[in-house]
Amino acid sequence: MAQHEITTRHPLLDEKGHLIETGYAKSLILDYDRKAIKGGALRIKEWDYYCVNTKDYAVCLTIADNSYMSLDSISLLDFRTGFQHTNSPMGVMTLGKIGLPASSESGSVQAGNKKYYIDFKHNGDHRILHFHMDNFFEGKPISGELRLENPEQDSMVIVTPFPQKKTAFYYNQKINCMPATGRVKFGDEEYIFGEGESFGVLDWGRGVWTYENTWYWGSASGKVDGVPIGWNIGYGFGDTSAASENMVFYNGKAHKLSQVTFNIPMMDDGKGGQTEDYMSPWTFTSDDGRFEMDFEPVMNRASCTDVKLILSDQNQVFGKFSGKVVLDDGTVIEVKDLLGFAEKVHNKW
Repeated sequence: MAQHEITTRHPLLDEKGHLIETGYAKSLILDYDRKAIKGGALRIKEWDYYCVNTKDYAVCLTIADNSYMSLDSISLLDFRTGFQHTNSPMGVMTLGKIGLPASSESGSVQAGNKKYYIDFKHNGDHRILHFHMDNFFEGKPISGELRLENPEQDSMVIVTPFPQKKTAFYYNQKINCMPATGRVKFGDEEYIFGEGESFGVLDWGRGVWTYENTWYWGSASGKVDGVPIGWNIGYGFGDTSAASENMVFYNGKAHKLSQVTFNIPMMDDGKGGQTEDYMSPWTFTSDDGRFEMDFEPVMNRASCTDVKLILSDQNQVFGKFSGKVVLDDGTVIEVKDLLGFAEKVHNKW
């Protein structure tokens, strides 16, 4: 497929609120301005999502301002014991008051109340994620401080239109392979994120979405033979004819992939039909043979909110990737048991 790379800095939107250029980039090259949006104040969605993991456990943190509602979220997952819990306080009619930064390259944000807080600080060469919640699970508090290094490296940036609505768009950056250190305390348990074995990914998103969407997203960060490696894979969201969001990162450099397919196993749903069997082994295949993976699920962070007009059905499956990626110069990198996640999400909101 054609892959259009955006290489010149300019505003994201024109005076009509339409995207000026669509495609992919390796850095956050287009300037986002909330005031330039013409898609309706209640349709604007802005979020910063971090996932930090070792091979044994993970923490996911979200601050999101979806205009008519906000969502702050803390997740703790322990792959050794099978424990997982997510606590997601919501607010109403925030309409940009949370003040999420217009760029991932600077700016800090915090959210919370007397019972919890989540704080993302950008300190130039590193980021600090700080959080606390009095009653995270069964009356026990959670707190943590994680440091993510900000090395000079490529990232995945996608600028995606929606064919149904000219003023709708998806502007998204994924920064993989951020070395992480720190600790998280939950009740009497302490989770240490040690140097060299802990990595974070930032999902930075701004946009105006159409009402109903289904997307697939996968991500992993780690090391192979001591060299940082990671990837962003996905599809299903908006019109990706200008470029896919599939990219491999090796030693800080991006290698653009074409199409990657998530082959999720199916099973009988008990009603004469088929449904996804998320905890059986998956495979990932590519149209150019450059991303071929087996995926062994370890845990499904599943949630479904259905209040008729608003639906969010999410299956974020953590597991181990094994297989091969092929870099732009033809070099083959073999991967064995690299921890990451892959998800399918269906939203109406």
